[in-house]
Amino acid sequence: MNIYNYVNQSQLREVLKRPVMDTNKIEKIVQPILEKVRRGGDRALKKLVLEYDHVELDELWISEDELKDAEKHVNANLKIAIEVAKKNIWKFHEAQQQSPLKVETMPGVICKRKSVPIRNVGLYVPGGTAPLFSTVLMLGIPALIAGCKNITIASPTNKMGKINPIVLYTAHLLGIHSVLKLGGAQAIAAMAYGTETIPKVDKIFGPGNQYVTTAKQLLSKVVSIDMPAGPSEVMVIADEESNVSFVAADLISQAEHGNDSQVVLVTKSQSVADAVVLEIKEQLIQLPRKDLAEDSLKNSIVMIMNSKKEVIKTINYYGPEHLILNISNPEKYIDKIYNAGSVFIGPYTPESAGDYASGTNHALPTNGWAKSHSGVSLDSFVKKITFQEITKKGLKILGPTLEVMAAAEQLEGHKRAVTVRLESFEK
Repeated sequence: MNIYNYVNQSQLREVLKRPVMDTNKIEKIVQPILEKVRRGGDRALKKLVLEYDHVELDELWISEDELKDAEKHVNANLKIAIEVAKKNIWKFHEAQQQSPLKVETMPGVICKRKSVPIRNVGLYVPGGTAPLFSTVLMLGIPALIAGCKNITIASPTNKMGKINPIVLYTAHLLGIHSVLKLGGAQAIAAMAYGTETIPKVDKIFGPGNQYVTTAKQLLSKVVSIDMPAGPSEVMVIADEESNVSFVAADLISQAEHGNDSQVVLVTKSQSVADAVVLEIKEQLIQLPRKDLAEDSLKNSIVMIMNSKKEVIKTINYYGPEHLILNISNPEKYIDKIYNAGSVFIGPYTPESAGDYASGTNHALPTNGWAKSHSGVSLDSFVKKITFQEITKKGLKILGPTLEVMAAAEQLEGHKRAVTVRLESFEK
C-alpha cells in the first residue's frame, strides 16, 4: 500500500488517482464486437462466444429445465441465506414506492405525476472471477417491485457452456425465466440492439469488467444504462478506537474483487495506519484470492491527515463507492458527507452487509461518479410521467399569462393555441 503523511488539499488530486484504464485500447476491442452483434445477430453472438469463451452454444437461452435443475446444486444453508437477503432487499426497496402526486397549482389547474415502470430491462450478472449471484437479487427485486414487464438476465458461462447454478437458482427463486448464456461486451450489445431471438431492452443494469463497462458507455446512445461504473472501491475512515482487524478485513474484502479495485484508508493516527498495514499482511496469508488482492493493494492508499475537517474534505473529494466510518462518534461526520455511493456506519457494519443482505443495493457509482449519481434503487426502474388538466375556469385565470409569455418568445402559434380557447368562451 502507498502511504502518504499529512496530505494537504492541493495534493489530493495526485494522491487519490484511481487506476487508469487505457480506454482507447479497450474501445478498439469493444467497438467491433458491438458492430458484429448489430449486423449479425444470433449467429454473430455464437461466433463471439466461441472466440472469446471457447464455448460452442446451440442455444443462447437457458431452458426452463436448466433453471429448475439448478436448485439441486445449491446447498441448504445457502438457500436460507439467499432467502434472508431476498426478504431484506425486498423490504427496503418496497418501502421506496411513491404514491401518485396531485397538486392544484391554482384554481382549475391540476398537475399530476406518477411512476411508471420501464417495461423492458436487461440485467447483467458478472460471472468471471466470481459468480455474483447477489446481483440477481439486487437488480431483479427492484425490477419486480417496479412492475417491469420483461426482465432479461445475461450471465457468462463456464467452459462447459453452463451458467453458475446459484445464479440460475436465484433467478428462478425470483420468478425470472429469461436468462441468456452471454457475458462480456457481446451480452450488452445483444440486449441493446436486440436480435432474431433476443428482445431489445429499454435500459441495461449491472456491473462488469472494463469491457462490459465500456460497452455500456458506448451503447448509451442506443439504450439507457443505470450509471457509469468501473472497478470497485472502498474508503475506510479509522481512528484510535477502531478495531484494526476489522479495518484490515474491510480493505481486503474490496481488494479481492480484482486487480483494478482500489482501497483507501484515511486516519489521523500514524500508529493506526502502521497497525492496519501490518494486519493486512497477516490476513492476506489466509485469503484464497490472495494474488488478486495483492495486485489491487498496489493501487491502494493510506492517508494520514491532520484534522477531522481534512478527513471530511478528502471523503467528499474522492466520492467513494463504499464509505466505511469505523470511528467513534460517526454521527459527527454523517451530515457533512455529500459524495458517497453507500455509507457503512460503525464498527459492526462491514461493507459485505451492503453487498449481500442488509437491504440496500450494491449496484453503486464508482470512479468518482458518486458526486453526481445515485446507486440503483426502485427509482432506477421507473420513469416519472407528468399530467395536467385545466378546466374552463382555470384557463381563464392562467390563459393571459400564457399569451404574454408566448408573445415574448415570439411563438405566435403557442399564443394562438391559448387565444382561440379564450375567445371561444366569449361566444
